[in-house]
Amino acid sequence: MEPQLHPDLEPLKFLLGTWEGAGVGDYPTIKEFRFGQEISFTHNGKPFLIYSSRSWFIEDDGSLGRPLATETGYWRPQPDNQVEVTLAHPTGIIEIYVGNVAFNRVELLTDVVARTTTAKEVTGGKRLYGLMPEKDGKRDLGWVYEMAAVGEPLQSHLSAQLKKVA
Repeated sequence: MEPQLHPDLEPLKFLLGTWEGAGVGDYPTIKEFRFGQEISFTHNGKPFLIYSSRSWFIEDDGSLGRPLATETGYWRPQPDNQVEVTLAHPTGIIEIYVGNVAFNRVELLTDVVARTTTAKEVTGGKRLYGLMPEKDGKRDLGWVYEMAAVGEPLQSHLSAQLKKVA
């Protein structure tokens, strides 16, 4: 039985479900690449979303290659359409984002980035998630990620367009 959606999650309910699609990545320290991704937003009746994301390299022939990034966390709505997001990465990085929700769109900026001594030097991030204009009666989820890392300033790193599959 599906738990009832907590009323505090109303501004974020457009994210609920499983989303799959493809995106592109680039950064001054790496070569441009394409990736496949699956993002899931679920809930258990409490006032937070449970988030997970995993991605794979897309080979030149279009086939899925080696695994890339994975992250898990929680999206916690706050008063006045604010949101707090905690993300954990198996690479030794923990991020806390703060931002706002409006019109089926979430804009986030890092408040804290913590890392283990063996993790890559990531110092900041900015994320935008939002529903794209309707096409064939459906709306895709688009997202972009800007990153400050390894001595580089905050700049574009990843973007993807995902279709709702569940």
